[in-house]
Amino acid sequence: MLKAVILIGGPQKGTRFRPLSFEVPKPLFPVAGVPMIQHHIEACAQVPGMQEVLLIGFYQPDEALTQFLEAAQQEFNLPVRYLQEFAPLGTGGGLYHFRDQILAGAPEAFFVLNADVCSDFPLNAMLDAHRRQRHPFLLLGTTANRTQSLNYGCIVENPQTHEVLHYVEKPSTFISDIINCGIYLFSPEALKPLRDVFQRNQQDRQLEESPGSWPGAGTIRLEQDVFSALAGQGQIYVHLTDGIWSQIKSAGSALYASRLYLGRYQITHPERLAKHTPGGPRIRGNVYIHPTAKVAPSAVLGPNVSIGKGVTLGEGVRLRESIVLHGATLQEHTCVLHSIVGWGSTVGRWARVEGTPNDPNPNDPRARMDSESLFKDGKLLPAITILEVEETLLT
Repeated sequence: MLKAVILIGGPQKGTRFRPLSFEVPKPLFPVAGVPMIQHHIEACAQVPGMQEVLLIGFYQPDEALTQFLEAAQQEFNLPVRYLQEFAPLGTGGGLYHFRDQILAGAPEAFFVLNADVCSDFPLNAMLDAHRRQRHPFLLLGTTANRTQSLNYGCIVENPQTHEVLHYVEKPSTFISDIINCGIYLFSPEALKPLRDVFQRNQQDRQLEESPGSWPGAGTIRLEQDVFSALAGQGQIYVHLTDGIWSQIKSAGSALYASRLYLGRYQITHPERLAKHTPGGPRIRGNVYIHPTAKVAPSAVLGPNVSIGKGVTLGEGVRLRESIVLHGATLQEHTCVLHSIVGWGSTVGRWARVEGTPNDPNPNDPRARMDSESLFKDGKLLPAITILEVEETLLT
């Protein structure tokens, strides 16, 4: 029996994703037509023996989250529950706090997935590797170029055994081109080192004689407190993948993730991709159109376009490398490139909206999406264009 835990964070995180996370919790932002974490749940549901999916985070359980949980349970015929932290507890604190819920029913192992990653989720391959050689921690790893590796958790492995010999989170100098994907498979014994960190934190708090800050003892960072400490002790191993993977930290990375998932739909969900039909809009490449959207037949869409619920696209609209969120209206002859059009927004006729793409270097197979900031050295950087909720752009 297996379980899965998806770490969805809280509203205090994801500041680079604003303003998109103001309307809905970031994990529910639609990427390639479905909420971000639905891709995670779909992958978990395809693992034989999966009994339950738990979401752990610090979001208030609002109507959007409740409706998503109900819909996911019905679609995947799998219990999907949300466990709310009493305070932000880091990437490992929630796992330890809800350890009894995770271990209920005595699972053989449990997956842990960060919500803000895009991947093809090779969970079955990870499970096979775990069963061949059982250890408390199995990390999914991929490669990045030397410069970009400094932005991730870096893994030094034994190439024969794949044991993690050294782990450094966002090093200041080059350590390794193998990076942490934020997708793990843990044995039940993996919770023991988390207990040790919790007890050590408690002791430190008592020594500091600051009773008002006791919740801080529950804050555990998997990467720094556990992986770095246990590397080289025969407890942590890495499974390498050459599949698709990217972080979703900013609006630009959401567009890139949408492109990756739309491309993967060719294999996993061809029914989600729009097809060119007589009298319908012209489709170029991979395009998702919600069934309730109204699209004029002279519109040209694609490649890599996602159109949400209740969207209206007028005559002559041109869309490329963009996400149009539900309820938006693009009037006649609008051109939208490399942009995200917010919920209920209106783009007036003949308007042109064009963002600046920040894609990985296509000539470098190890290049990754940079998690760009909006500002650098006090200057606004070029980025994709975001039309906020109910914003109107007229010519």
